[in-house]
Parts: sequence; structure tokens; C-alpha cells
Amino acid sequence: MKKTRFALLIGILAISLFPVIVGMQLTSGLTSAFYRMAIASVALVGYVLITGTFKVPSWQVASLGAVCGVLFATDISLWNLSIQQSTATQGTLLTNLAPIWVGVIAFLFFKNKPRRSFWVGTVVAMVGIAIFIGVEVFLTLSFDRAFTLGVLSGFFYALYILLSKHVLTKMEVVSFITLSSVSSALFLLVVNLVANQSLWGFSTNAWISLLLQGLVSQLLAWLLISYATKRMRATRLSLSLLSQVVFASILAWFVLGEEFTIVKLIGGIFILAGIAITFYEKKAVRETYKKM
Repeated sequence: MKKTRFALLIGILAISLFPVIVGMQLTSGLTSAFYRMAIASVALVGYVLITGTFKVPSWQVASLGAVCGVLFATDISLWNLSIQQSTATQGTLLTNLAPIWVGVIAFLFFKNKPRRSFWVGTVVAMVGIAIFIGVEVFLTLSFDRAFTLGVLSGFFYALYILLSKHVLTKMEVVSFITLSSVSSALFLLVVNLVANQSLWGFSTNAWISLLLQGLVSQLLAWLLISYATKRMRATRLSLSLLSQVVFASILAWFVLGEEFTIVKLIGGIFILAGIAITFYEKKAVRETYKKM
């Protein structure tokens, strides 16, 4: 479990680089999303071809793995469109409702229901998100097309987490990531072509940023997160991923010079506390039994 938690932490730190790099605005959001998946796909396909490690138990499992890739790509596309049509703050807030979706879907359709610690941790973490983002965001929410896109982004993110958890019980991590990344890249290529986005002619710094996104924010991050997904409850994992909001803001403070206030610090503490609640329930239960 210690290895799993460490892998999850490093994965979250790696994925937290993505919004910081995108914030540099060296390419469009949809373009960076495509190259993030395409670069990771090229590296993964090359690796599995050389080592012969790509294995799928059946066409049915392979199809589900490909669907995971489309769900992930849909989440990224909707998130970017939501941000472009509103604000990054509102888009981030709505996308990070994914843990609630995971809990609701798991409660309605899965035998292993979310534990009480998940719901308590979710409430605490959402309070932290509210503090972190700012109350004014809630007061100025516009229930328009951008709002709908943001909510759908979080919903598709939740579906990805739940379905990938199921697929990873039948596939090895590298094979799964290769399959889902390739399907994501192909889907995002179509999205970029339909949206008439530029796919070449970038500056050197832009290409470097795209390589970092593909190799660090996607390849490294999601290999580690998928490793954790295979070994953790989906509800706990989805809530843990909220911490990327905190880490991304800290990185943006150092790299982009964005303001990191005491209010954000308090909100970040609430978010991390909510995540911690889901991890320490078992210990609390053991102590209660000892006292009894």
C-alpha cells in the first residue's frame, strides 16, 4: 500500500504540471490535449513493440480499454471548451466534481458501496474547493453552455475512473495505458481537425512544452496513477486526484508568478484533510475496536 500511495503522489505531481504548461499559452488547449496523448502513444507503442509486452485477454476487454481512451479524451476536450467559453476557475471547479459522480455511480450500480469516510471526506474536500476557488465563483456561476460542458467534463472523468478500474482488473497497466492512449490520440486528432486547430508550425518552446506534457503529464503520470487505480478503491482514488488543484496552484505560483493567498492555503488544507479522511478510516476503526 505504501508503494501504491507513493506512486499516486508522484503521478498527481506529474499531472499537476499540465495546467501550468497550458497556462503558458504556447499552443491552443485542444492542440496541447492532442499532442499530450499522441506523444505518449508513440513512446508506449514503441516500447511494447520492442519488448513484446502488449497483451489483451480478449477483444471485449480491448474494446473497453479503447472506450476508456475516448472517455478520457472527451473529458479533456470538454474541459478545454468549458474554460475557453467561461473561465479557467469555473471550468476547474466543475471538472473537479468528478469524485461526487464516482460516488453516486458506485452507490447506484456497484456492489461495493462507497464507505462513510468517502462521503465525509468528499464534503470536507468540497468545502476546501469552495474556499480555494472563491465564494464569488459560486455567486457568478452562469448556467449556460460553458457550465454544461464543465459538468459533463467531470461526469466523463468519473466514467473513465470507474471503467478503467474495471479494465485494469483484467489487463496489465502498460497494455492498458497503450491502448487507451492510442484511442485518445486518434479521437483528439478528429476533434482538432473538426475544430480546425493548427497542428504544426509552433515555436521551439511550444514543442518543448508539448514534449513535457506528453512524457511527464501523460506518460509518467498516468502509468503511476493507473498502477494505483489497479490497487485502490475508485472512490478513494477520485478524491485523491483533487489534490492536483493544490499542487498545480503552488507550481503556478513558482513558475507563472500567479498569486497564492492565505485563503488558497486554507482551502488547500481542507482539500488535503478531506482526502486524508478516506485513508485513515481503517486505523480509526481499529482503535475503536481496541477501546471496546
